[in-house]
Amino acid sequence: MPMPSSILIGLGANIPSEEYGPPKKTLEAALNSFVRVGIQIKNQSRWYSSLPMPKSDQPSYMNSVVEVKTQLSPYDLLNVLLDIEIKFGRKRSVVNAARAIDLDLLAYGDLINEESRLHIPHPRIAERAFVLMPICDINPEWRHPKTGKSAQEMVIDINHSHESSSCFVVS
Repeated sequence: MPMPSSILIGLGANIPSEEYGPPKKTLEAALNSFVRVGIQIKNQSRWYSSLPMPKSDQPSYMNSVVEVKTQLSPYDLLNVLLDIEIKFGRKRSVVNAARAIDLDLLAYGDLINEESRLHIPHPRIAERAFVLMPICDINPEWRHPKTGKSAQEMVIDINHSHESSSCFVVS
């Protein structure tokens, strides 16, 4: 399989993990583990804080996006990300529950896959400032494989709907 042009992984957390503590520390530790499982980080966005979606009384999230290089297939990469989540304290309970770590495969080159287990690009990428703003840090001209819109254009769309006001840079 040829190496895709841009593989993007979203990172998020809003509660501490037992072993690594605060969300940012947990996510940084998870990123440090990527190389051991065949994932090379090419670029990383700044860190953002965002309100939970859908809105709730949960703590704010810490978010970032990384662009990676890997020989893993999309399904193998998804499985590796799920394994990392478990290792770093993810416990799946109810949908949209607070979490110590969340790793989302956002895009895998120009691949469009809508099978139930693996949706690429991520089905809600165009609605989430906490994903699009970090993607713009990496590459504002990145284009959604399905819609053809750039990350920058999608951020503008979100700005018009006032959804981006819940997301801001922290470092």
